[in-house]
Amino acid sequence: MARNFFGTDGIRGTVGQAPITPDFVLRLGHAVGRVLKRSHDKPLVLIGKDTRISGYMLEAALEAGLNSAGASVMLLGPLPTPGVAYLTRAQRAQLGVVISASHNPYPDNGIKFFSAQGNKLPDDWEEAVEAAMQEAPQWVNAAELGKAQRLDDAAGRYIEFCKSTFANDLSLHGLKIVVDAAHGAAYHIAPKVFHELGAEVLAIGCQPNGLNINDQVGATHPDALARAVRANHADYGVALDGDADRLLMVDAQGRIFNGDELLYLMVQDRLQQGQRVPGAVGTLMTNMAVELALRQQGVEFVRAKVGDRYVLEQLHAKGWQLGGEGSGHLLALDKHSTGDGLISALQVLQACVRSGKTLVQLLQGLQLFPQELINVRLHPEQDWQNSPALQTVQAQARQALADRGRVLIRASGTEPLLRIMVEAQDAAQARHWAQQLADSLRT
Repeated sequence: MARNFFGTDGIRGTVGQAPITPDFVLRLGHAVGRVLKRSHDKPLVLIGKDTRISGYMLEAALEAGLNSAGASVMLLGPLPTPGVAYLTRAQRAQLGVVISASHNPYPDNGIKFFSAQGNKLPDDWEEAVEAAMQEAPQWVNAAELGKAQRLDDAAGRYIEFCKSTFANDLSLHGLKIVVDAAHGAAYHIAPKVFHELGAEVLAIGCQPNGLNINDQVGATHPDALARAVRANHADYGVALDGDADRLLMVDAQGRIFNGDELLYLMVQDRLQQGQRVPGAVGTLMTNMAVELALRQQGVEFVRAKVGDRYVLEQLHAKGWQLGGEGSGHLLALDKHSTGDGLISALQVLQACVRSGKTLVQLLQGLQLFPQELINVRLHPEQDWQNSPALQTVQAQARQALADRGRVLIRASGTEPLLRIMVEAQDAAQARHWAQQLADSLRT
């Protein structure tokens, strides 16, 4: 069955436009409640959200829809996406719901779901919900309506969980850390986590007003963090996105470290501790230098499709623990069931404290390859997949790059664009072949 509403990460769009409207969310909540009732007599659903002003409206509609189908609701208030996943498991709830559009600007919002185990739900569950939405509503009678309550200490419980993933014999004493929560869901949580582990904390991006989430701050705009780290002579900077499942970090010199580098560092730290790391998962966009460096150390590397959902699927299939994306979605499945920006930051800082080394020193064995990306606008009906000119240049590029570079060509999912990426040890070579590939489609 084709899904009409669910994408790779739940349902997302612009508030006030289908499907992010209160009437749709009411129907969605009712359909979700009906699906849950098939296997649970009195299902409990946890609802968390980020700091967008539209969260109030969508939360109320979702709550009403769930209650109308006989499902009870526990409201968590503003809480990071991974915090909702954790509490869903800890509270023995049947479902967790997050109202957030992650790194998008405030006019957007979305809804995503977690299973009772804190994992993202499979396609067949989403298909069952969409099928239920096509049916007439079946309102339960007054005696069977679900109830609603608020979990007042949700933030405190999640703070303690994050701290529990940091080594008991280590602390952050003596470190000055700038924390940027993107005016998002971790604004009241992230500074406390690092402070309670001993760091001196300076907070930016922690004054949400409903309209400023991800606005020139956070993981999508790390320059603000880099400036703050340098200005305050801090040791490290931590940047999260609006729902705090994404992480970028900054060192004392203001250098920004992306998810590819942080994933490599996390693997290295495990190896240094004598732990077995059979493999790690990246995506089609993960820098080739990471793959080569890990394989030199006997760590297998597998690429998933772009999206943390697909990284997670590969980790489960392989039975591995570590994976991530360059954008900062990082997974350590022995610490949490889903990607968590705060827990990933603690894993990186733990490695720095334990070794007494800086991020640059820990990453000496990794030199990222230059990447050249060109977007080519396609003509209507242009069949790029069967273009002889493109195929010829592509074969030439792959032969020239051999095993020290790669070509990735993929269509945009939202625009009539072809994204051409060439990666090579030599930046000029990457630029040359990317331009050659692009020109082959323009002639």
